[in-house]
Amino acid sequence: MNPTPETPGDLGSDAEARRAASFERQRRLRQEPRFPGGPAADPAGSHHERRIRSFQPRRSRVTTGQEDALQRLWPTWGLDIDGRRVLDLPALFDGLPVVLEIGFGMGEATARMAADDPGTGILAVDVHTPGQGNLLGLAERAGLSNVRVANGDAIILLREMLEPASLDGLRVYFPDPWPKKRHHKRRLIQPDFLDLVAQRLKPGAVIHCATDWEPYAEQMLEVLTAHPRFENTRADGGYAPRPAFRPLTRFESQGLDKGHVVHDLLFRRR
Repeated sequence: MNPTPETPGDLGSDAEARRAASFERQRRLRQEPRFPGGPAADPAGSHHERRIRSFQPRRSRVTTGQEDALQRLWPTWGLDIDGRRVLDLPALFDGLPVVLEIGFGMGEATARMAADDPGTGILAVDVHTPGQGNLLGLAERAGLSNVRVANGDAIILLREMLEPASLDGLRVYFPDPWPKKRHHKRRLIQPDFLDLVAQRLKPGAVIHCATDWEPYAEQMLEVLTAHPRFENTRADGGYAPRPAFRPLTRFESQGLDKGHVVHDLLFRRR
């Protein structure tokens, strides 16, 4: 007996089902941790609203040393930004004043600042797994106890997981400039972001930004100057020289070699 021929509709349904199954497999893989006991692939999951992201997750090769640091040190010095709890910063940092750093790259500058100022805790946030492992390894080798590494979306951390007036400072060094005009809405330093930051910073705390992208520096200066909760530490209302506590990073040195101009902005919370 000849089999019943498939109709075009049947073929379309099969293809649709295969695509849906493939999509579901990929979704599960994205949510599975790459390193057991290490940072979660998607710590906030789907229980927070989708929005325009100011960062682009990067998948690159993790070295053996970084993987070892992630698996050994993450349970003690790392935390996932899941949005499900409020952090006790005094307990997390043994009573030290805490500065939040958003986007630390490979962590070399963060480790140097932590070593130079052991009396300040640094809560360093990034989504770059090799950088997370690298910073953990640097902190261990230098014997630093004032660094914690957070994995995930800094907006969720600020909004859901930090108490009001709990931070002694904020550092945003060389954030993604999103240079194309249609992507400017993805830039981190925006009025809504500053509204949230102002709630989490103590009065007198400083937000310190640095960028080598001139149009973004201009936007930062404009937005920060216009915000009623911040005042420029510069009497002339302009950019600040690089303070001694911010190390010259490898990325920054490469930009300077190419003729880029780096702008620092330091604004105090009123």
